[in-house]
Amino acid sequence: MTAAAESSRPVTRASEVGSPVIALDAMGGDRGLDVTVPAAAEVSLEVECEIVLVGDERDLRDRLAQHRHDAKRIRIEPSEGAIGMGASPREALAAQPRASLPVAARLVARGSAVGGADALVSAGNTGAVILACAESFSRMEGVSRSALAAVVPTERRRGEKEDPFSLLLDCGATVRVRARDLVTFALMGASYAAIISKNPRPRVALLSNGSEPSKGTEEIVEAHKILSGLRSIDFIGNVEGVDIPRGTADVVVCDGFTGNVVLKMLEGVSETVRDLARFAYRSKLAWKLAMMLLATGLKQIKTLTDWQQYGGAPLLGFDRTCIKAHGRSGSRALRNAIKVAARCVRQDLAGSIAASMTELEGRAPSR
Repeated sequence: MTAAAESSRPVTRASEVGSPVIALDAMGGDRGLDVTVPAAAEVSLEVECEIVLVGDERDLRDRLAQHRHDAKRIRIEPSEGAIGMGASPREALAAQPRASLPVAARLVARGSAVGGADALVSAGNTGAVILACAESFSRMEGVSRSALAAVVPTERRRGEKEDPFSLLLDCGATVRVRARDLVTFALMGASYAAIISKNPRPRVALLSNGSEPSKGTEEIVEAHKILSGLRSIDFIGNVEGVDIPRGTADVVVCDGFTGNVVLKMLEGVSETVRDLARFAYRSKLAWKLAMMLLATGLKQIKTLTDWQQYGGAPLLGFDRTCIKAHGRSGSRALRNAIKVAARCVRQDLAGSIAASMTELEGRAPSR
């Protein structure tokens, strides 16, 4: 680790990081310690990173003792209680400043150079995670709104890893957006996709009600004009809802209200298809035989639509990395979320986003 910087908020770059330090909100999510501790224990044996488990110290030590782990790669940061999944974010954070989530966020704000952490992973209350980051982190220069990104399964594969998903943002962090917000979402999403999918020049598009540049809200039309003039990203124009599962674009940009509706709809379709398959299997012999013949294909579809393999959604726009895992996450999803966070630190996601903003400065209107 590097020596403590003179600044009270040192910015840790990838080149300075020997081993990323990930703060895990151990009490967050629907299942809390039942999944966070085994996830951290397994990652400690697989990945060269340090994991800070933030939660009740006695419970964490008792649970860790039940799992094989590398003690040199795990440390415990005591906290008091957890932010409830259904709690009002602002009220809960104000009433519980020593809960696991805000304590973990403050560790990341401090930075690993001075005993804190480089990135936050939480499966907790989404609104509270966003607010905790907003209160503890700083927005990146040129970014006025944060964006929560999510992966959606697609027919087309992309990048060196041939990932079968696109990135959709925003999915709920910023409901109302300006044209400049959509542009910054596009730049941030492209930087993240380049790192995670090893796709150096992802195809970026705006989600609209038509492919023509004139289609969409006033903000979408203005954002289209700005993005068309940027050389730093591969902007392919507007796409419609039908283009998302096809994978026409690697990064799909929209406001948080639209993105959240789209994401929930896609999750619902996936679950409905699986439920219908189970119903068909139980109903008639002919259907059961047909389902047996389709078993391999259905297994592939299940793999594609399994959100747990992608870990979580990055919260983009801040000077620190945060991966928001699904509230229902099991240990597998959290393992992957920790790995994604460590990769973002190693490859300097914040620095990549900052570099992408340089072309935008002075060009985009403030509206």
